[in-house]
Order: sequence, then C-alpha cells, then structure tokens
Amino acid sequence: MTNPYYLDLDEARSVLAEMGIKLTERQMQRAAEMDAEGRRKLPFFVDPIEGRLKIERQALIDAYSQRHLQATRNLRPV
Repeated sequence: MTNPYYLDLDEARSVLAEMGIKLTERQMQRAAEMDAEGRRKLPFFVDPIEGRLKIERQALIDAYSQRHLQATRNLRPV
C-alpha cells in the first residue's frame, strides 16, 4: 500500500488537466465549497496544520473515474 498524497486546489486542478479535464479556478473552488447541507461535491477537507483545503490524489481520480463510468452506463443508443 502506498502512502496517500494530498493536493491543494491548484494541484488538484493540474492532476485533472493531465487527465484531459480542463477546469477553471472558479470551477475547482465551487467543487470544494460546501452546499447548504454541509457536503462538498468532491472529498476536500481542511488540513488541520495548514488550514487549507486538501484532497487525496487517488480519491480525486477515483471520483472522476466513477462519474465517467456512471455517465457511460447511462448513455442511450442513438
């Protein structure tokens, strides 16, 4: 098992760009913001040492992979 690698918002945006997912800085901020129920769209958390939002690299990749898989399953034949 490998040690987790944590990313801040800019690093997470770079990882997604490497995967071909181009997001603006504002789009990443919105994914990290809490909704009215206190949930985030992506599993970001506040780092207790730095006080900045962080996300585990593999959790970010897994979240996008799961959403991609769900989207391809929901495709209707044309």
